[in-house]
Amino acid sequence: MVLITCDLHIHTSASADGKCPVKDVITKAKERGLDAIAITDHDTTEGAKQALALKKPGILIIPGIEVSTKQGHLLVLGTTKVFELGKDVLETIREAKHEGCLTIVPHPYHRWRHAVGLHSPDALRDADAIEVFNSRYYIGTANSRAAKFAKKYHIPMTAGSDAHTCQFVGYGINIIDAEERTVASVLDAIRKGKIESKCKKTPIRTYTSQSFNNVVRKVRRQTSRLKPRRMR
Repeated sequence: MVLITCDLHIHTSASADGKCPVKDVITKAKERGLDAIAITDHDTTEGAKQALALKKPGILIIPGIEVSTKQGHLLVLGTTKVFELGKDVLETIREAKHEGCLTIVPHPYHRWRHAVGLHSPDALRDADAIEVFNSRYYIGTANSRAAKFAKKYHIPMTAGSDAHTCQFVGYGINIIDAEERTVASVLDAIRKGKIESKCKKTPIRTYTSQSFNNVVRKVRRQTSRLKPRRMR
């Protein structure tokens, strides 16, 4: 048995809203004393593949992705596959499990953050785990609601920094009781509930700033789609 300290929800600059290169994320994770990190960029595994390509990262890399499903976001760990966007979340969960991946529903009750739990309670029961500690909650009621659901249905509970900048890597802490220091062993331990989790809150000023920037980026993207094309 080996205890592994891990942050299970981290974004790199491979995400559209991520700020830090993979190497910087790994450096910060080691500074924070983490044994492992899951790289879960939005709808891409480029960050995870870059990390896996490093010869001696000095930390266990769990490749993953945060998939945008029809009902909201879903973390899939143990893969470098890019899953199709916009599919029903239950279908994506089944597909991921069939391939041996671990599925976690992140921030399931946050009304403004693609919350699967508000649209598909069945997905919370079908997933391997539920993220009940997300560092980007400054009130905490959504975290508490997620934990209550997980405890009621005996579903493993995880934490994630949901870091989009390096300084918050490690704000989500999971102590995982694994058989050995491998990705497969870590994921298996999570499935069995051999995990204790907690998190430190991202400062409200940082969270609101990131949220504002995300809104601006979405508005610009939608506006650009509405611009009439020039006739030749």
